[in-house]
Amino acid sequence: MKAHIPGRAAAFGAVVVTAIIVACSGGGSSGDSASTATGGSAPSGASSPSGASAGGTTAPGGGSTGTGSSGSTGSTGSGSGTGSNAGGGSGTGTTTPVGNPMDVATWHNDIGRTGQQLAETTLTPANVNSSTFGKLAVFSVDGAVDAEPLFLAGVPIAGGTHNVLYVATENASVYAFDADSGAVLWKTTTLGSGESPSDDHGCSQITPTIGITATPVIDRSRGPNGAMYVVGMSKDGSGGYHQRIHALDIKTGAELFNGPTEITATYPGNGLGSQNGAVSFDPGQYAERASLLLLNGVVYTAWTSHCDILPYTGWVIGYNANTLQQASVLNLTPNGQMGAIWMSGAGLASDGASIYFLDANGTFDATLNAQDMPINGDFGNGFLKLGTTPTLTVTDYFQPSNTVQESNADEDLGSGGALVLPDLADASGTIRHLALGAGKNSTIYVVNRDSMGKFDSNADHIYQELVGQIRGPMFAAPAYFSNTVYFGSIGDSIKAFTITNAALSATPASQTANSFGSPGATPSVSANGRTNGILWAAENGTIAGLRAYDATNLARQLYNSGDTGGRDQFGQGNKFITPMIANGKVYVGTKNGVGVFGLLGK
Repeated sequence: MKAHIPGRAAAFGAVVVTAIIVACSGGGSSGDSASTATGGSAPSGASSPSGASAGGTTAPGGGSTGTGSSGSTGSTGSGSGTGSNAGGGSGTGTTTPVGNPMDVATWHNDIGRTGQQLAETTLTPANVNSSTFGKLAVFSVDGAVDAEPLFLAGVPIAGGTHNVLYVATENASVYAFDADSGAVLWKTTTLGSGESPSDDHGCSQITPTIGITATPVIDRSRGPNGAMYVVGMSKDGSGGYHQRIHALDIKTGAELFNGPTEITATYPGNGLGSQNGAVSFDPGQYAERASLLLLNGVVYTAWTSHCDILPYTGWVIGYNANTLQQASVLNLTPNGQMGAIWMSGAGLASDGASIYFLDANGTFDATLNAQDMPINGDFGNGFLKLGTTPTLTVTDYFQPSNTVQESNADEDLGSGGALVLPDLADASGTIRHLALGAGKNSTIYVVNRDSMGKFDSNADHIYQELVGQIRGPMFAAPAYFSNTVYFGSIGDSIKAFTITNAALSATPASQTANSFGSPGATPSVSANGRTNGILWAAENGTIAGLRAYDATNLARQLYNSGDTGGRDQFGQGNKFITPMIANGKVYVGTKNGVGVFGLLGK
């Protein structure tokens, strides 16, 4: 694990720490191993789903599922939208995608980050086995593939109509492949003239170079043919670092909207590194790991530190999808330090109106104001909800009761990703609006999005809290399918928790027979509606692996690429990669390519 420079002060709430021995800010270094699990004390006083923080926002029986638009053109697949209901609460519904329902245009399929591909009609539990399913190809690229590949069906491109796989690399390249043949339809770079991808500052968080780390997002309705939004990091000939947001034409790879735009920002505050009452975004101090979110015409970026080197704070910065001009800026620790957004590559999640995510260890003001908000506006190590209008702001949050101690011990919540659940009815018929996630302390936190619980040093006022049910720290994100949530922590099996009456089962309903090493697994699910559900998980390692399980019973493994000798080997594993399923194929990024799996002979 990367250690901070001794002697620098770190103030987390009322505690001043003179030296932080271990600080990987939510998944920073190659020490994403089981040894990072400190197994910290479980927050006390967790309430049940009927606890104080859960109720009062929707009249019993009055809520209904609303159907609305996510405001992000629907091109992010089956994203969540908002709609009103008779009980006065806000419901969520599935948008109609612009394009093809098979499209995977954002990380983990939708803005709720469920990871479910519900338009898969080819792959079934009956035909995914080593006799009929396996590696079809490896599409070679010029660098590590940390971003999840994206897929669009039926794109008019290169003189024809193609299913297109979009792949971004840490060499700052973007490829458009024919998803079926592997032919390169176009390739471009996010580097400026005379630039190279960023160096890794001598640490192994993102290595050996940093180009494009975050999964891009695609909007088929923008520009003449559709736009892909990408953040690239680079280093110029004078040693200066750059972070830029690009909009690329999905048909040609050409820059759109007078892009790219240099990412710069300032925010009022007196935090670490501030000058004259403002903190500034230094592009060399940050990396864009969290996947991009497109919401209501704004592309949101979220920033982690580059190698845990102080000074840094927590930033969310939005850009207008039509102009690439900066639309909003929020700093989460403006009067403190750290509090970066890492989430092991997961994306900011949304219900179509607000943004939800887990923040990494950093300053939290344990003294609250009259609204139970931290007195200096510092929200490190929290489960946060952001409002987006008229500007970005923290509108609600949850902090574990021992959050200050967790930050001081680098046992941060923000190592894992958040997931927004669909509307769920509890036993009384009340519609619940929930989100969930887990971090290094191996506790699953389920929050009520209408009243998240805020902070109390004596108890956790939260909708539901499961302690001890996942064995290792979470350096991954959960997935959702058919009233079931799946978690894959470090050194643990993937575990399925069923949802009944708007609450997770107290223990796993099923789990895989095998465990997953560092960094655990972020699963994805393919299904044809609610039938033929298959859970897919990639394994990191010198030799990458792909496994498939019956989503209704994880004890039933359908396929393991390691069981076929060398036939299905597809390269070296990559740390936080997420399998992507589209049109009868499974795509998995590696250190130098994308493994393509499907039915053999097809």
